[in-house]
Amino acid sequence: MSLTVAACIESFLASEGDRQAAFLAELVRVPSDNPGGDCAPHAARTQSLLSSLGLTVEAYPVPEEQVRRAGMVSVTNLVVRVPFGQGGPTIALNAHGDVVPPGRGWRHDPYGAQVEHDDTHGPVMYGRGVAVSKSDFATYTWAILALLHARSMGVALRGTVELHFTYDEETGGEIGPAYLLSRGISRPDYAISAGFSYGITSAHNGCLHLEVTVNGKQAHAAMPHTGVDALEAATHILRALYDFRSQLAAKHSATPGIDSPGLTVGLIQGGINTNVVPDRVVFRLDRRMIPEEAGHDAQAELRAIIEAAAAQRPGISVDIRCVLQASPLAELPGARRLIDALRTHAEAVFTRDIPVHGVPLYTDARHYALAGVPTVLYGAGPATLMEARGHNSDENLRLNDLARATRVVALALADLMA
Repeated sequence: MSLTVAACIESFLASEGDRQAAFLAELVRVPSDNPGGDCAPHAARTQSLLSSLGLTVEAYPVPEEQVRRAGMVSVTNLVVRVPFGQGGPTIALNAHGDVVPPGRGWRHDPYGAQVEHDDTHGPVMYGRGVAVSKSDFATYTWAILALLHARSMGVALRGTVELHFTYDEETGGEIGPAYLLSRGISRPDYAISAGFSYGITSAHNGCLHLEVTVNGKQAHAAMPHTGVDALEAATHILRALYDFRSQLAAKHSATPGIDSPGLTVGLIQGGINTNVVPDRVVFRLDRRMIPEEAGHDAQAELRAIIEAAAAQRPGISVDIRCVLQASPLAELPGARRLIDALRTHAEAVFTRDIPVHGVPLYTDARHYALAGVPTVLYGAGPATLMEARGHNSDENLRLNDLARATRVVALALADLMA
């Protein structure tokens, strides 16, 4: 990169911290809880803010029927396309505006965007979604503004940068990034998805949620032999699943930051009354797949285990419903170009080693990879999700990290479009 490009980006961003933080605060102050899932108002506010910055925003409301199937109320996806010159790549920057509900235990107003000064880290903003991932609405928007400033100063760049701001990550991304890609609304060559500043995520786990209904026959507890105990059968099925979990624990991923595949039964309900043989038990399970399991039919494997165990209990039937299926993210060959550009500038800006690793979560980035788009995760935020208290009380973002991550993204984009 020429000194001119870097100097233009650095000089522009040096005076933009307050305006960028104010933009982020406006996003935090508009609730977009999911579940709840009424996210169109947040998209409308975001569109207004982006337009006030001189950006042209395309709004794509998702049809009501599809939104309902996703368990939500309203979703509008936003796309901004900024062409910088012919012949270069199209690079998508994706962040999600839906957030988990605040829950209890907050010291700050979850929608207040309150800023406090920390003696070690400087100004810190608090609020639901401030780190995951409304922060990267601000990161990516100001990276584009910095590139536009560089262009206005005569810097020649080739390619297009797109903002993809979507609203269903907490329910799987099917009517967010997958919606934009499957309908040909965007066809990027590369994608950077919301992430953290101190590491580049090149892989993550997949996730499968199944709902299992165990059907028996009710009877008076004084005559249990006249019924078929669904809870006893569910216990037998769960034992088979837990035995399988121990087999999963013996597998290990070669990706740093990711350990073993996992299986958790997180919900269970059933029964009629204390003195009635339970006729129905429902439980939900979470199966995490490591990147090496990409392409493996984990659902068929679990169905076989559940159905085999149920068959050992006469009079019992099971219904199995897939609630969510998210594929693992594995590094595509072209992702190395993204990694090298981001890592070079992140190490210079943060003056520390920036590892390339995986995370045991699942994210919207997988939709880009499934479409053949080389993808990594990088954005504003501390070293770990726990430091940011993402999905926890007092979620927070260090504004100095927001500023530095924005520089990194802008400089990396300039490299990719040089």
